[in-house]
Amino acid sequence: MSELVKVAVDAMGGDFAPVSPVDGAIAALKESDKLMITLYGQKEVIEAELAKCEDYDKSRLAIEDCREVIETAEPPVVAIKSKKDSSIVRAMLDVKAGKCDAYVSAGSTGANLVGGQVLVGRIKGVERPPLAPLIPSADGPKLLLDCGANVDAKPSWLIQFAKMGSIYMKNIMGIKNPKVGILNIGAEEEKGNALVKETFPLLKECKDINFVGSIEARDVPAGLCDVIVCDAFAGNVLLKTYEGVGGTLLKDIKSVMMSSLKTKIGALLIKKTLKTNLKKYDLDQYGGAPMLGLSGLVCKTHGSASAAEFKNSILQAIDFKENDIVGKIGEAVKNM
Repeated sequence: MSELVKVAVDAMGGDFAPVSPVDGAIAALKESDKLMITLYGQKEVIEAELAKCEDYDKSRLAIEDCREVIETAEPPVVAIKSKKDSSIVRAMLDVKAGKCDAYVSAGSTGANLVGGQVLVGRIKGVERPPLAPLIPSADGPKLLLDCGANVDAKPSWLIQFAKMGSIYMKNIMGIKNPKVGILNIGAEEEKGNALVKETFPLLKECKDINFVGSIEARDVPAGLCDVIVCDAFAGNVLLKTYEGVGGTLLKDIKSVMMSSLKTKIGALLIKKTLKTNLKKYDLDQYGGAPMLGLSGLVCKTHGSASAAEFKNSILQAIDFKENDIVGKIGEAVKNM
């Protein structure tokens, strides 16, 4: 067997901890024999949850007893500095030390962002690491950079986002020449705020990316480009709108189908086809958002992440390591 991919999982973070992270870890172990998973958190809490699980390879699962928990409402910088025995800090330090290849958490976004930069550390030359979730579209999953790490950005940061996003989509998603677009309020080059207007011509000059120009938010679900570049303020608004509209539409579809005997019969007839088609819009299957540009993989899931999202976030670490995404990003930044 080749060397196992070692993944650190924060078992104490998120709305459904420790259930979702533990169940997700077990599901990942069952799906892949390439993993070694370490659960970080209060040992007795984790063991109580593991006692409910059956038929998994115990030799590929470990526990690191961490007595402190960083809560969502805590000031991130203070929490990272003061809670040295928390699952977030301990796990990230093990990634930094090379004991683990990747880290997955549904915990405090602020603490994970601060910890990623301060504890794991940036690849040399990377100015700002973006949070980069895959989002569904009619043409398959697309990468959004940034969705939450850098609310205010500089043109040079967006250039790096475009390069890192292209590397990710090429090596992880198998897209040979990923199309890169900058999120804008119109397709014309002269449109946009100061950041977009300054960044646009710089992206046009980049020879190592396939820049296709501006993309409007309404065009994102159609899948007109593979990498969507923006500052985190615009990206987060896009992502949350995406999630909100999607959830509302699914509820409305279900409500209509259950409204009468006739619609229930119709729903039964199309159930299998509809379920297959809607699956590509299920965010859980894409896992969490990697924080690209760090010296190890830091993956932030939704606070309400299910076991399925945890599982897919953990499995993401295999492709990340086997394709040497950290090394490829380092080379791309070094040559800028």
